[in-house]
Amino acid sequence: MILLLGASGYIGEAFAKELQRRKIEFIPLARKQVDYTRFDVLLDFLKTKKPAFVINAAGFTGKPNVDACELDKAGTLAGNALLPQTIAHACAAAKIPWGHISSGCIFSGAKVLENGKTRAEKDMTRPELRALVDKSPGKICGYTETDAPNFSFRDPPCSFYSGTKALGEEAIENIGQSYIWRLRIPFDEFDNARNYLSKVQRYAKVYDNVNSISHRADFVRACLDLWEVRAPFGTYNMTNPGFVTTRQVVALVEKFLKPARRFEFWASDEEFYKVAAKTPRSNCVMDTSKLLAAGVKIRSVQEAIEDSLQNWQPE
Repeated sequence: MILLLGASGYIGEAFAKELQRRKIEFIPLARKQVDYTRFDVLLDFLKTKKPAFVINAAGFTGKPNVDACELDKAGTLAGNALLPQTIAHACAAAKIPWGHISSGCIFSGAKVLENGKTRAEKDMTRPELRALVDKSPGKICGYTETDAPNFSFRDPPCSFYSGTKALGEEAIENIGQSYIWRLRIPFDEFDNARNYLSKVQRYAKVYDNVNSISHRADFVRACLDLWEVRAPFGTYNMTNPGFVTTRQVVALVEKFLKPARRFEFWASDEEFYKVAAKTPRSNCVMDTSKLLAAGVKIRSVQEAIEDSLQNWQPE
C-alpha cells in the first residue's frame, strides 16, 4: 500500500489516476483528515498503517503563478521546505522509503558545449545563445543531478518559490531512503489553468525562452517506475528528454489547434518583468541521462507536446 499526500493537487491527481490504473492500493491522505505537517501525528499514522512507500505531492506553488509566493512567504517556506523535512524524519523513523516532488525551477539557463567543454549560461535570451539554440541545438546541454542549483537563495537572484524548493532538497538530503523527483512546467492534453499549454494560449503576450518541461502523466509514470524497478534512491530530473523554446510551442499550437488569435511576444526581458512579472522566473534545460540509465522509458518532449495537442480536450 502507498500513502499519497497532496492527492487533490494538480500532480497529486495524476498520481492517484495512475495508481488506480496500475491497481495499486493507496491512501489519499488530506490534511483535514490527518495533519501530516506535524511530525508526531504523521509518525503515528505511518506506524499504524505501515505503507510500503510514501509519495509527497503536497507543496506550495502559488496561484495563479509563483508571484503569489512572494505574498505568502511563510506558507511557501512551510510547504516547500519544512513539510518535506518533517516527512523525511517521520519516514526515516518508521523505516519507510518515500518520494518527494521537487522542481527543476532551482536552475537557470543551460550548459553550452564548446571545444569539448561545457560552461553554464544562466541567461539563454542573449542573442548569440538563442542563435545557438536554433542552429546548433546539440550544443545545448542540461543540468545534471550533480550540479548545484543556480537559481536559489544560495545563488540569487531567484523567486521565493524556487529558493524554498532548493532549500527543501537540502533539508531532506541524507535522511532515510528517498527519491527527489524534479518536475518542470507540467503540461498534458487536458485544458487546465495549471497546464503550460493552456497558459501559453491564454497569455496576452507570450514570454519566449528555452525550457525542459514535464508531461504530467509521463512524469508520474516515470516516478512510479523508478520505485517499481527499485532504482537507487537519490535525485532524478523528471522531464521529457530534450527542450523547447516558447516559439516552438506556439508554432505547434498554431499547427494543431489553429486558434483564431495571433500570438504576440514580449519584446525583451525588461518589458516582461516591468509589466507582467513581479519575481524572477526560472527557465532552464535539464539532463535526463540518469533517469534513462535507470531503465525508465519516457517520450521526447517533442513527441509529448505533439500528442497532447493532437488529443487536446478543452476545459
